[in-house]
Amino acid sequence: MPSYKLNHIQQLESEAILIMREVAAQFEKPVLLFSGGKDSIVMAHLARKAFFPGKIPFPFLHVDTGHNFDETIEFRDWLTEELGIHMIVASVQDSIDKGKVKEEKGPRASRNGLQITTLLDALEEHKFDAAFGGARRDEEKARAKERFFSHRDDFGQWDPKNQRPELWNLFNGKKDLGEHFRVFPLSNWTEMDVWQYIAAEDIEIPSLYFSHKRRVFKRDGTILAEADFIQLMEDEKIEEKIVRFRTIGDITCTGAVQSEASTLEDIIQEVASARITERGGRADDKRSEAAMEERKKQGYF
Repeated sequence: MPSYKLNHIQQLESEAILIMREVAAQFEKPVLLFSGGKDSIVMAHLARKAFFPGKIPFPFLHVDTGHNFDETIEFRDWLTEELGIHMIVASVQDSIDKGKVKEEKGPRASRNGLQITTLLDALEEHKFDAAFGGARRDEEKARAKERFFSHRDDFGQWDPKNQRPELWNLFNGKKDLGEHFRVFPLSNWTEMDVWQYIAAEDIEIPSLYFSHKRRVFKRDGTILAEADFIQLMEDEKIEEKIVRFRTIGDITCTGAVQSEASTLEDIIQEVASARITERGGRADDKRSEAAMEERKKQGYF
């Protein structure tokens, strides 16, 4: 009998599919957190493969800051129809209107951190006991501390010092009432792995990832996109540049890079030579040395 050996990308795919099926078996009401970025798009693709020919057995949840790129929302709505899934949209604006969070003021104002309350309220409202996230360990030092099955207490908070050991492929999903898990099928993937998988599987992604002409300005070394709700400082000016985005999030904190990469092959070449991670251009991570870890402890993605 001829031997069959999986390559690196196939092994990562197999591991992620195993974890998705494990969650479907262990938990009563899982949900997939969908941002419209490449990692959540890859998870959507993996979910389709994991349960084919059946339908994906859980809904998707998008936390909408109201400050998204138009291209992200258009892609989200297209994918919802393409996959035939139920997309729940939780609005940060609703949280503001209800007085649950207070909107920041000034030129550095961002709704990114306000997503925490909106997310936790949505998980509680729908009684989800497991939430798939697209975080990878190579992205940021706080995310490197996550397990595949990352326990959250009944307040939705994360304690990096109180996580369960994961030996071999044994995942412990036991929880008390009110607690839930964040599950990260892409934990062992790198940015390069994600792009190679997208190319190999011919996965559709938003046009924001490819080079395009956009009106932008520079702030603290980060190139940000022009938007009606962003207040410029005195020394800032709008310029038109050829850019693309390595990561997609709230416009107020998602940095672009000057790039001519217009194909997947171009992007892979660019990532191979990059010396900073894709989150190196995220303004929200620069607010403090431990910005991501503090947000995660409060219930962030």
